[in-house]
Amino acid sequence: MFVRMKSRIHFLLLLVLPGMLCFAQPAERKMSPEKYIDNYKDEAIKEMLMYNIPASITLAQGMLESGNGNSDLAVYANNHFGIKCHEWNGPTFIKDDDAKDECFRKYPSVLDSYTDHSRFLKDRPRYASLFTLKRNDYKGWAEGLKAAGYATDPKYTKRLVELIETYRLYELDKMEGVPNITASVEKPTTPDKFEPREILRFHLIKYVIVKPGDSFYKIAHDTDKDLWQLYKFNDLDQDATLIAGQKLYLQPKRNRAKEPFHTVKKGETMRSISQLHGIKLKKLYKKNHLAPGKEPAPGTLLYLRKNKPADTSQ
Repeated sequence: MFVRMKSRIHFLLLLVLPGMLCFAQPAERKMSPEKYIDNYKDEAIKEMLMYNIPASITLAQGMLESGNGNSDLAVYANNHFGIKCHEWNGPTFIKDDDAKDECFRKYPSVLDSYTDHSRFLKDRPRYASLFTLKRNDYKGWAEGLKAAGYATDPKYTKRLVELIETYRLYELDKMEGVPNITASVEKPTTPDKFEPREILRFHLIKYVIVKPGDSFYKIAHDTDKDLWQLYKFNDLDQDATLIAGQKLYLQPKRNRAKEPFHTVKKGETMRSISQLHGIKLKKLYKKNHLAPGKEPAPGTLLYLRKNKPADTSQ
């Protein structure tokens, strides 16, 4: 009997141990700070050359915000900078952060996250003063990011500076070029080769889904559109950035949507709602008696077909 029990225990161990080993493997494969730097330093330098953000700052923020690429947000959403869903039309990832069930941007690749981080800083007026600093002033950038509200951590500046100085990331700020990226920092040209792409329809409006590596030039060429049309139909400025997964209309949006109403969710903007429902942004503002540029609070009921009744209360 003892022999039979021993055999059963041995059999159970054979079943359980492989599963335990499988769960242990991810921890063993966790990325070290040194490996993270080696993986993404060239991308940080490329972003510096394109947008004048110190490579040391970009890399230190990526290390800090993503836990060296090991956080759930980095692993499952390729989001290395903790950027939330403000003014975002692409895929999302929900997780608890400062509050429960917060919405974060999700990217097809880590490199998309790096590019979006640069545009996030470049496009927002609250970070404008940072771009007046010298490229090697990483301390000024670290202080400026905290002052502008990038993070709520009171030690954010100190932690960035410590990473930069511990791993000598400031050496990257001296770089004037990165191998194999010369073409990517030059103005893109219209591609010679036509690539057929799937044309979709929503509310009878033609649109495409942006793919990794797409540019306005490439989409305009592939769909036989002018650049100005892509910007106008999607309420975008000429310096807008494309993110893989977002919807890009090839025709004007409608004066009203299919749905009668939309309840604003956290992270949504008037433009993202306009894109979601295929309604012209100006019409969306007009139907809801909102001044252009004003953003509604979460929970607000927006009218998409009829105009919102005038407020007659005294």
